Amino acid sequence: MQGWLLRFSGLTRPYRLERVLALAAAVVLAVVVAVAAAVLAADGELVRYTPREDYFFYLAGLIAAGALLAPWPRLSTVALSLAAIEFGLGLGSFVLMEVGYADSTILADNYNEDARFRWHPLLQGTPIPSISVPVVGFRVSHNAEGLRGRERDPATLARKSIVAIFGGSTTYDIGVGDPDTWANQLELLLGSDDFAVLNHGVPGYSTVEHVVQTAFYQNAYDLRPRCALYYIGWNDVREMHIPHLDPAYARFHLRAQIDALKVRRFGSAYAAISPLLTIAVRQVSAWTDTARPPRTIDSPPMVGPDPRLEALYLRNVRSISRMNRDRGIRTIWVGQILNVAELEDGEDRDEVNAWVPLLRNKDVWPVLSHLNDLLRQEAASLDGIYVDVPYTAFQPSDFYDNGHFLAPGSRKFARLIASPVADACR
Repeated sequence: MQGWLLRFSGLTRPYRLERVLALAAAVVLAVVVAVAAAVLAADGELVRYTPREDYFFYLAGLIAAGALLAPWPRLSTVALSLAAIEFGLGLGSFVLMEVGYADSTILADNYNEDARFRWHPLLQGTPIPSISVPVVGFRVSHNAEGLRGRERDPATLARKSIVAIFGGSTTYDIGVGDPDTWANQLELLLGSDDFAVLNHGVPGYSTVEHVVQTAFYQNAYDLRPRCALYYIGWNDVREMHIPHLDPAYARFHLRAQIDALKVRRFGSAYAAISPLLTIAVRQVSAWTDTARPPRTIDSPPMVGPDPRLEALYLRNVRSISRMNRDRGIRTIWVGQILNVAELEDGEDRDEVNAWVPLLRNKDVWPVLSHLNDLLRQEAASLDGIYVDVPYTAFQPSDFYDNGHFLAPGSRKFARLIASPVADACR
């Protein structure tokens, strides 16, 4: 056995230095990959039974192939070079993201997540109906109407006051499980015997999508709601100062939604355990897909309001209000709140979050607060109801990031709006 190993390694006459170099490269690469895996695992960035674990098994397979192909140095070089490239692309992009030099990584995900959204020709993406899937430690369910939450019986709903709620990811409540969404908590506070709160929230939706939802998709289970509540602002702010702003946010926001919701057949949201394959597929998509990803925003961050964006935002608010008024539906507006302490005092206060590409974190709340003031004034002129939720009622522990609730925040938010919603929707 020892003699075979020596011959395989090229350490017997005639000596084969190329085999020695191939095996040495395989050992060095294996050690580097193992150390990286151990560091990620210690930091909670490498979890078992996830695509990221498969990525490291993939690297191990390439390195093993390179070692076994040592008697054929050219083939061994191909396998080891591919392993080094895949390692550099995956871990390199992850490190760049961690230190703030990249907005995302092509390293495989550290969690398993089933598809929750599907492509839609008007809204870009909508929830897949009738699913219940685990998402990072909790469960997310969509009913038969494609709304987040449990299934409903139309006959039972018809005897209740229906409150349809609209918004983005903070209404869909991406940070909590089904029982802890503020929509579910609000229904419990209102009394589930008399009220039903139906959650039309979808991550990323702005007032542009809410106009479409209100016009065409407001009646779930073929029942007209008594009230329609809109929790809005943050996703409109992402269009702040965008050059050549399209009236329907079509140049940037709507294009970005396709990949944010991962509803492209393949493209810029495609992810494989091979970073090289991920890059290749995304590039092919950029060349061939009719729905192109938005262009990278390379302008420097700006400060202050954007009058054109404000005018479009208020136009959408008026359109929604008039449609609801014509249908006899009460409209309730809630200006969005954020984790202001984190945005203005956190260590990333001077950084730019990719979701709002032209504002520093510390400048997001001032412009959103200004939009809320405009919404309050517009609601009064339209005979709508504005619910003022003070951001000072919330602590950083109520959020898991800059604006999405954890369970305590969702419950607190529901309590703060329950009374005015009950008064308006009885």
